[in-house]
Amino acid sequence: MTEILKKAPGGATTRRPRVMPDVTKAMASDIFSGRYPAGSSLPTENELGVEYGVSRTVIREALKVLAAKGLVLSRPRVGTIVCNEDDWNIIDPQVLAWHAPHALDDKLFDAILETRRAIEPLVAELAATRATLQEIADLEAAWRGMAGAGEDLAAFSRSDIAFHQIVYAASHNPIFRQIGNLIDTGLKFSLEATAVISLDRRMEAVAAHREVVEALRMRDAQAARVAANRILDLAARDLVSAKKLKSN
Repeated sequence: MTEILKKAPGGATTRRPRVMPDVTKAMASDIFSGRYPAGSSLPTENELGVEYGVSRTVIREALKVLAAKGLVLSRPRVGTIVCNEDDWNIIDPQVLAWHAPHALDDKLFDAILETRRAIEPLVAELAATRATLQEIADLEAAWRGMAGAGEDLAAFSRSDIAFHQIVYAASHNPIFRQIGNLIDTGLKFSLEATAVISLDRRMEAVAAHREVVEALRMRDAQAARVAANRILDLAARDLVSAKKLKSN
């Protein structure tokens, strides 16, 4: 990434991004952090160009992206206004990715879990009757990745995310598949936040995920639903623990 050096207050040197996607992310981060609060006007395009070290054209394109995500609204003769948080397209994978994982607030983690509770048991039930043999094999491979990750949290999270992606796809419902894609980034952050829990707890999750694999193998829709709820119960417990760790 190409960057420029900029003098911050007090004489410290900071780095500012030059390319448009990184400028967009930097501006979004400044909105998320409250530097530009909801209802406030952003500086002019010229001022933003100076702030982020880029041309007005780059700023204009970045603002278009932010507007499409519901973060800002341009008004004639008023300028660009930061939208209320309720208007942000928070389920957009890019918006979620612009947040640092530690910056996602607890309400959002709770909302992601609520969404999963509403959807995933039915998705697992459908997958039990619709999954192809290849999808079941892929699901077992993802489970083995979780089981074999040991202390490697990154490997555990990757396999866990892959597992859920396969289950959503195996429902063979195009709407659920798209919802799964939409919440994928949120699920990733949730799983990474709770993966810091002890190895013993991760092994409990591994056992619950194995129950889903077996339910799909046996074409047992009710067992798949029960196993999915078991996974979500463990996720809720671990989310409580993760919040406590974050607050300490």
